[in-house]
Amino acid sequence: MSLPRKNARGGTRGYAHLVELEVPAARVWRALTDPALVRIWSGQEAEIDARQGGLYRIGKRNSGAREALIDIFDVNRRLRLIYMNSKDLPPSSSAAVDDFILDPRRGDGKTSLRLLGSGISDSAEWDGPYARIRMSWERFMARIKVTVESPPKPKPIKAEPKDPPLPGLDF
Repeated sequence: MSLPRKNARGGTRGYAHLVELEVPAARVWRALTDPALVRIWSGQEAEIDARQGGLYRIGKRNSGAREALIDIFDVNRRLRLIYMNSKDLPPSSSAAVDDFILDPRRGDGKTSLRLLGSGISDSAEWDGPYARIRMSWERFMARIKVTVESPPKPKPIKAEPKDPPLPGLDF
């Protein structure tokens, strides 16, 4: 008979998500780094200073946003974010990291997008935030897929100007 294992907390935990995209890596990269596109797939405000050492923020600045420093900015290949401590989350002695890795498949214009999250405290007070963060990224990855794979909307065609109404019949 085996004894129940003791859960020794005090470390960190992470998550991994993978999505296969039917578009080139450049389109996926733009979806990760263009604030207008991030607003579409996240449904939240976004502020991005797209460069190494720049800011990456999703959410309202003063209410529940997650702000990160862009640690690695390797265009069309890798984007690593190191999150700042937030007053909206429990304190932690470790830095949370999201590492996006784009793997283009040569010749067929497809891309694998991996997200490796790490450094989230294993303490009990982080159980709820960890679940929300992990599940949010799972939804976001699916929405990134829909965003980048949706065909571009056609530009509206300008209609021919109509004849002006006849005098006296312009009611």
